[in-house]
Amino acid sequence: MAIEKWNGKPLSLKVIGTCAGTSMDGLDIVHIHFTQESPAAPLKMKLLRYGEVPFDGPLKKRVMRLIRENKTSPEEIAIVNMQLGDFTADAIIQFANEQGFNLQDEVDVIAGQGQTIWHLPLPELFEGDQIRAHIDMAEISVIAAKTGVTTISAFRVGDVALGRQGCPLFVAFDGLCATHPTLNRAVQNIGGIANITMLPAGDVKQGYDFDTGPGNVFIDGAVRFFTNGEKQYDKDGEMGAAGKIDQEIVDEVLQGPYFLHDIPKTTGRETFGDNFSEDLCKRMLAKGATPEDCVATITRITAQSLADGYRRWAPEGGIDEIYLGGGGSYNPNIINYLREQFPQTKIQMLDVLGIPCGSREAMDFAFKGLECILGRSLIVPQRVESDRAGIIGQIQPGNGPHYHRVLKHVQDFWGDWPLEKRMDPVLKMEIVDELGVAKRARGE
Repeated sequence: MAIEKWNGKPLSLKVIGTCAGTSMDGLDIVHIHFTQESPAAPLKMKLLRYGEVPFDGPLKKRVMRLIRENKTSPEEIAIVNMQLGDFTADAIIQFANEQGFNLQDEVDVIAGQGQTIWHLPLPELFEGDQIRAHIDMAEISVIAAKTGVTTISAFRVGDVALGRQGCPLFVAFDGLCATHPTLNRAVQNIGGIANITMLPAGDVKQGYDFDTGPGNVFIDGAVRFFTNGEKQYDKDGEMGAAGKIDQEIVDEVLQGPYFLHDIPKTTGRETFGDNFSEDLCKRMLAKGATPEDCVATITRITAQSLADGYRRWAPEGGIDEIYLGGGGSYNPNIINYLREQFPQTKIQMLDVLGIPCGSREAMDFAFKGLECILGRSLIVPQRVESDRAGIIGQIQPGNGPHYHRVLKHVQDFWGDWPLEKRMDPVLKMEIVDELGVAKRARGE
């Protein structure tokens, strides 16, 4: 259909994206303005604001206990879901107040992942009669009611329903932001769990992603263990740098079933949680190791698992550039090891692409929310169990006038664009800077 026959109106929607990561240290929040001149034009993304609201106190302890012990009740599940919804809504309201903008006037959609409670992507690695399943919690009805803004979540469950694993689920966004015409790139997030998106050169539709295993989750667990919870993480890698690595322990752990499993694969605290970390620490202490030795060894498990993932599953020709995100990107014991192992690979922070290092996942969920409300699918990753495309996300309307205003804007955008073409994924996106200049257009 020729673009001159389209009778719609340009798109202009502002979206808040949130991410409650596996580390459980806070809620990342972004405010993004998405524009698109027509359904056939590049999507433009302008980051307006970003930040983090800390997650701590009794609710965090309750959620961590629930996951760690894998024992709960329908009553507790119902209560925690509502409590996490309250926390998320209050955090968004706090963010808007601190940043000085009005949610009703400046936000069309809120989109995010709730706190992951249980992720079971590879049931064959668990005992019992398991099936693939996922649940994350932060009740969107509470968020929509408190903020008055239409709220979208349950993206991971939607991906599982389409036959995939629900995680990492960042291929579409990373591909649009970072695919290069001639260079093989990777986007590496080191959060609680470490996930990587491989982006072969030249085609935004050829990306694939997977979890390499633990990111900060082991390290954080060890630090909490040795400090009785007074410290939550190894700041600047100081404890790890002061210890001696037990390579025998590293190699033994990396022979575990998850590390040997082929891709596609994803994981979470169910496999790599505090219990695992503390057991390693106790074993090493019994052998005469110091707390610093334990943290150094556990940090090397993360770093070496990343390197192993690059070697096993990189695109043909290897990885030319790696872009880092997540808290573990600031741990020199991890990053220096990667630079030593891959001296020919350029390793730098995501910020150079216009994506703040700590905001990539929240920005991704903002993008997912936009695509859900517009009724478009995401680019389907390569090397996954199912190539079935679909619109993912569950929508909870905000207050009536606000919700209908969003629906009218969406319909005005589509105009008479053919229904059979509306689900086609975005294949080109431009990152717009604070001056309104499109800095990069990576997809083709």
